[in-house]
Amino acid sequence: MNVEEIKQYCMGKENAYEDYPFGDIPICYRLNGGGIFAQVYPLEGDYKITLRCETEYGQFFRTAFPDIVVKGYHCPKMQQPYFNTVYLNDFEDSNLLLDMIDHSYNEVLKRLSKKKR
Repeated sequence: MNVEEIKQYCMGKENAYEDYPFGDIPICYRLNGGGIFAQVYPLEGDYKITLRCETEYGQFFRTAFPDIVVKGYHCPKMQQPYFNTVYLNDFEDSNLLLDMIDHSYNEVLKRLSKKKR
């Protein structure tokens, strides 16, 4: 998937918005002013996305796609099991990527207070 397709998909999520809390890169997608569910790094030579995940779900993909799906590369060690970074130049399954984005969105959604939901 290209950057525009990912942006469009993320922005299509209910109450999602684009944010740039760290500068131009990454492009972050947040939910209701709460947590970030996707961080897109649209660099040609280092095209990737970091997504929140439930630990077993994340480990499954890291095992199934070694060196393509890794623990959240930018996260402190204790947070790494809860994030996956997907190197998109080597990941060709668009439907699976959309499922991973959905999972991340749902993980952030369930962590929000009822008031923020």
